Amino acid sequence: MKSPINLLQVSRFLRTYDEAAAEKGIKLSLGFDFCEYIAIARATPTKRPTQPVFRPDRSRIEPGDGYWIMGFDKNNEVVYLEAVRLFHLEHSNFGEHLQSLKVFYDEPAKHAHPDDRCICTAPSAKKITGKVAYHGDLWVRSDFRGQGILKHTGGIGSGITLAMWNPDFLCWLARRWTLEKGVYNPLHYESGGAQLRLVEENIREDDWLMWMTREELRSIIDPPVLTS
Repeated sequence: MKSPINLLQVSRFLRTYDEAAAEKGIKLSLGFDFCEYIAIARATPTKRPTQPVFRPDRSRIEPGDGYWIMGFDKNNEVVYLEAVRLFHLEHSNFGEHLQSLKVFYDEPAKHAHPDDRCICTAPSAKKITGKVAYHGDLWVRSDFRGQGILKHTGGIGSGITLAMWNPDFLCWLARRWTLEKGVYNPLHYESGGAQLRLVEENIREDDWLMWMTREELRSIIDPPVLTS
């Protein structure tokens, strides 16, 4: 049986990261309307196209199953974006969900291009099942890069994800260079996460799979209290 989340401890964790972001000149905001998110993302210069996994016209996100984070600078201009959603994979796994294109489209037969492909060869993807929180669409404005911004904002998403869903897994897909440059420092990672081609979206990516378990997420945010 899963023990309840200590929301007070999560709030302390979130406050630490919120204050760290503020020290960098970033004010964070939380949203749940993905139509609004897509409008913001499309109006944000230099940001690459948002994958259909976060687009309501291609992938329905039920109320309570997704949120997004936005960061503003002192001029109220966007400097940071990240989107998160929950997949219910009690009878499937993340690898299968990727290869079937159901991560990206509610109805692949209806929305996917005939030449769309997603190949997942990461062995652990088949073990990622149950309630799976997927973090993606991360963007940081160029003048804020190279300052360790993710170390000041990354914990916000982890804390919110734990408090909202207490998922079995938290995972994301990212390029290999993010490992080499220490952008994320994930607990687990494997190559072959997603060799992705979405023709109409003009998306071609070759990403690694990165993840952590519920127990690992909780150990960071809401560690058990040791008693003598």
